[in-house]
Amino acid sequence: MVQTESRTARGVVAPAGVFVAVAFVAAGVLGAAQAGTPIPPVVIQLTQFGPALAVAVVALLWPRTAREALTGAVGRGDRSGLSGAPGRGGTALSGARGRAGLAGVALQGTALLIVGLSAGAYGLLTGDARFTAPGALGSPFALIVVAQLVGACAEEIGWRCLLQPLLRRRTGPLTASVVVGLLWGAWHVPVFGRPPLYAAAFLLATVSMSVVLGLALERLRGHRLLLTGGFHTLVNLGLLLFMDEEAGALAPIALFGVTCLLAALLWVWRAPARLLHR
Repeated sequence: MVQTESRTARGVVAPAGVFVAVAFVAAGVLGAAQAGTPIPPVVIQLTQFGPALAVAVVALLWPRTAREALTGAVGRGDRSGLSGAPGRGGTALSGARGRAGLAGVALQGTALLIVGLSAGAYGLLTGDARFTAPGALGSPFALIVVAQLVGACAEEIGWRCLLQPLLRRRTGPLTASVVVGLLWGAWHVPVFGRPPLYAAAFLLATVSMSVVLGLALERLRGHRLLLTGGFHTLVNLGLLLFMDEEAGALAPIALFGVTCLLAALLWVWRAPARLLHR
């Protein structure tokens, strides 16, 4: 038993460590390279491809581990344990699909809720809705939407589709989500050039969103990349259009962090007890 647990730990720590190291280094290199390209950061930031490159490295070094962790990232995924004999088994499978569908809808709805509450609170606080018209962004909005989805998926295939399942081998979904959220937040290195309260609010947001995503993944049997990437994209677009947190002001990022925390608490409250005590 001890030897098995030791092998499991090594099978998680090494791939996870390599993923995190490559994600950080690749993001730094890509961020520096973007200055030499004509790609506007408002369209897409090349740093977002750091986690995707890290996934590729892990897949080369540990192909079986990566394949197992990425199960369900694209397509329906593994339905083992859900299918069964006709009748009762079919009913269980149908029920599981229904719950997964509801979780996917709830996840996207949570992104809209976070944006709506953050922007609304910020508008009430400042007396200004702070809305940026899509036409004022300097690039076609359709291009921005597509590019934002691609960039979000390039991040989520690493943080939520690889690292989260790896950590789930050793701990429960809540703990794994908090760890991923902390690493995801720390990966946004420039944030730590801001005042401490700004960085703390940003970390609160990433950890809280990671909890939402991690608990949703416990119910999602497939299409995890598109669903988590969709959540990420909706949040990014909402911040782009309704907030000015990247200007360094504390109020918008603090409101965003608190709103994300409220969303996370809602998901924790609705989560089955078995998920919170594993």
